[in-house]
Amino acid sequence: MGIIINLDVVMAQRKIGLKDLAQEVDITMANLSILKNNKAKAIRFTTLEAICRALKCQPGDILEYVEDSEE
Repeated sequence: MGIIINLDVVMAQRKIGLKDLAQEVDITMANLSILKNNKAKAIRFTTLEAICRALKCQPGDILEYVEDSEE
């Protein structure tokens, strides 16, 4: 699996919608949606910092490492 982005969970806990967070962080709704839906391949530290500031959380609340399971 690798890195999992739990942005949707944190947004739900803070009761903030995609549009409102996108405006506060100054990121397009499309790019924020990619992050929210765990489709992103990378994230800039400045973007992560802005999201954490807006949601009053830590990067570890949003990002999670999950080891690949061996089949």
